[in-house]
Amino acid sequence: MTQAPPTPKTGPGRHDREILALAVPAFGALVAEPLFVMVDSAIVGHLGTPQLAGLGVAAALLTTGVSVFVFLAYATTAAVARRVGAGDLQAAIRQGMDGIWLALLLGAGVVAFLLATAPWLVAAFGTSDTATPHALTYLRISALGVPAMLVILAATGVLRGLQDTRTPLYVAVGGFAANAALNVALVYGAGLGIAGSAWGTVAAQWGMAAAYLFVVVRGARKHDASLRPDAAGIRACAQAGVPLLVRTLSLRAVLMIATAVAARLGDADIAAHQILLSLWSLLAFALDAIAIAGQAIIGRYLGAGDTEGARAVGRRMVRWGIVSGLVLGLLVIVTRPLFIPLFTSDPAVEAALLPALLVVAVSQPVSGIVFVLDGVLMGAGDGPYLAGAMLVTLAVFTPAALLVPALGGGLTALWWAMTLMMLVRMVTLQLRARSGRWLVTGATR
Repeated sequence: MTQAPPTPKTGPGRHDREILALAVPAFGALVAEPLFVMVDSAIVGHLGTPQLAGLGVAAALLTTGVSVFVFLAYATTAAVARRVGAGDLQAAIRQGMDGIWLALLLGAGVVAFLLATAPWLVAAFGTSDTATPHALTYLRISALGVPAMLVILAATGVLRGLQDTRTPLYVAVGGFAANAALNVALVYGAGLGIAGSAWGTVAAQWGMAAAYLFVVVRGARKHDASLRPDAAGIRACAQAGVPLLVRTLSLRAVLMIATAVAARLGDADIAAHQILLSLWSLLAFALDAIAIAGQAIIGRYLGAGDTEGARAVGRRMVRWGIVSGLVLGLLVIVTRPLFIPLFTSDPAVEAALLPALLVVAVSQPVSGIVFVLDGVLMGAGDGPYLAGAMLVTLAVFTPAALLVPALGGGLTALWWAMTLMMLVRMVTLQLRARSGRWLVTGATR
């Protein structure tokens, strides 16, 4: 992270190598993240059903609490990449430190909120009397790891902006291994039960945050970048993150509405919907890896004042998104006989799942375009447009989804509404990409 990579000459081959160099490690890091919850679930599941139910509620709350601040990674990536493109590594790292300080401040606020409202939040989920104590235990302890998770988001953005996606991969793999070992040792070895799982995860999260901070601080010292908090810089980071926060909340609202509609369709439909949503999220990780490469590369090109290079690499990434979407869609269709039995043996769930699964497969090329263009515009720092586009998408999707049960539609109809949502996103993003208004050059936007 100590040398600014030169902007390569344009050309499909060079762009492909550049995209792969960032996207492949990014994909590994993205896949490693959800493994934390999977490990916790596997270990806690052997303690009993109430413990696992409590973990499920607490994990949902924690995941939501952290995911709404994903702008810490996105906004920091774009801002740092611009300064890297402009050849000012000192300012790039200084910009990254402002993002990290903002993460610590937000993390402290989230901890205070979760600790104060934990009983109310758990009750809002309708948690059973037997699961509630376990949910509260896990939530209260794991809340202490939220500042670390937000620091990880911001520091990941710093490294991505510096064109380094390998370090996040190494840290994610190390954190996953440490989390698994600590969970086993504390849950079973020390006999701490679900509290041991929470403490193990918190320790792994702070260990990952420390590793990130070590790398960033080392770079800051090498380039004489200040480590002190700067009020103006932190405020600028927060302002840049607001539009991306609106975008994220709008997307979360889409997913919540879809789940609420599926719940009205019946038990088999909501069960099938959860399976589809899990698959959809997994496919999104693969496509998001290209988007992350887009954030880093586009920011660097625009920082260097190379609008033609930014256009060329943007077009190349869109092709990557389409091809990746086609491949993923075909994989879903081909592997569906193997995939479905892994999650359910209920004929009613299978009947609801199969046709909707085909809709998910068909929509993957559209998703590929959406994820890539999302990353391109984020890399350009075009947050206000992304926020507005997502609000338009939410406005179109909401009535379409709510009409599904009203018109007697089923789960397949709901997922066609989800596909409509992605089509609206694609159209709004393509209009912006073709306009060229996102091609704003310079070390800052």
